[in-house]
Amino acid sequence: MNAQSQKVSMREKIGYSLGDGSANLIFQMMMMFQLFFYTDVFGIKATAAGMILLFARVFDAFVDPIVGILSDRTNTKWGKYRPWLLWTAIPFAVFFILAFTTPDLSERGKIIYAGITYTLLMSIYSFNNTPYSSLGGVMTSDIKERTSISSVRFVTATIATFIVQGLTLPLVTKFGNGDASSSTGWLYTIILFAVVGVVLMFITFVSTKERIAPPPNQKTSVKQDFKDILSSRPWKAMFVLTLFLFTTLAMWGSSMSYYFNYFVDKTALFDFLQNFGLVEVEGASYGLFHGFLDAFGLIAKPDHSNVFAVGFSLFNMVGQLVTLAGVILLSGYLSGIFGKRNVFLICLAFTGIFTSLFFLVDSTSVGTIFFINILKSLAYAPTIPLLWAMMGDVADHSEWVHHRRATGFVFAGIVFALKAGLGVGGAICGGIVDSFGFVANEVQTDSAIYGIRLTSSVIPAITFFVGVIALFFYPITKQSNEKIQAELAERRK
Repeated sequence: MNAQSQKVSMREKIGYSLGDGSANLIFQMMMMFQLFFYTDVFGIKATAAGMILLFARVFDAFVDPIVGILSDRTNTKWGKYRPWLLWTAIPFAVFFILAFTTPDLSERGKIIYAGITYTLLMSIYSFNNTPYSSLGGVMTSDIKERTSISSVRFVTATIATFIVQGLTLPLVTKFGNGDASSSTGWLYTIILFAVVGVVLMFITFVSTKERIAPPPNQKTSVKQDFKDILSSRPWKAMFVLTLFLFTTLAMWGSSMSYYFNYFVDKTALFDFLQNFGLVEVEGASYGLFHGFLDAFGLIAKPDHSNVFAVGFSLFNMVGQLVTLAGVILLSGYLSGIFGKRNVFLICLAFTGIFTSLFFLVDSTSVGTIFFINILKSLAYAPTIPLLWAMMGDVADHSEWVHHRRATGFVFAGIVFALKAGLGVGGAICGGIVDSFGFVANEVQTDSAIYGIRLTSSVIPAITFFVGVIALFFYPITKQSNEKIQAELAERRK
């Protein structure tokens, strides 16, 4: 395949990116609010919620390899991976809604219901996201184009993250008649996100194209697929990186809702928002942020009673705006100069350092909390597109070494690591805050606050650095990647 045929139009890149926008409407809800929903809305203990998240990971150990095997062996007029987006879009939305529905059951019944619906949601996530991620690895073999696809993809993903993290609580409050813990408010919000997600996934299906196929003489062998990835040093490094990266993101995301709701001083938070004209003051004209929310009819009068929803939403929005700028301006530029691995390693190390600083902040120092979040978001931003671009490089490396290509199987292992991290991070957060005496919807003890602060700072900083260590074992440099692509291009001729 010649170089020109490996170019991907901006229209197709945007179309592909919408699929990750769809997935992130769901993924970000699980990462940021699943544990909070289970404890403060659904009404089960944090430890039980954490065990639900872990149980689904055991099930995933069987589901994810099956998805990789099936998608690699799918042959349709649409390709190997694209049809899975079409087949799973509606089931994905249905299970998403069920996972955030609150039936009238006993505590045991709720635990069983939550366990079943969350496990089903995670399973359909695999059947959707593994083929979707694999699709990004077969749209082109051009190194720069692949990074560009990932960058556009994560611009859309960041916008979806901005929407979920910034508007979820205002939407819940709106639909729940002023109550951020209203089960009705949560249900209507999830239905809205689910419908949008289906539309975006259909657009991705119709707007993308697969260009890389396995070698024509390749024989299918599940045993050989396992042997190839388990002997791949780049794949193992990426597996460990992804596992600890998403363990950290899930832990930090889950804990920050508790951090803002129970640790941050509400009066100081209100004063901070008031100083910037972001909340109503004794009947005065509305501020900028309130005007933004009020334009959507979300919060009629921000005041002390809903300052958590307003403040935490603003915290997340600021972080995502900084992240979006970092993805657009820094990721491709820095990786083009220094290589993907080096950029990922340095930026992740700084992310860990800035995350640890949340432990040192006083509950009334709201401005400092926001500033640390800006630093953390800016440090982390360049890494976001690189993970999946690097996984495409790993699939190429495996083909280069073994003369076989199993893109879906390579990505399936990484999606499993992602979801395992999601469950482990949530379970760690739930287990720690529970062990320190956390009780939902109550004034927390000093011990419980200490546990919340740990899971928001020191512990995720440590797990970030495990990912940094994993990157030292990732052997694909900028130079070696160019050599691999050149040799594969010769073979494919």
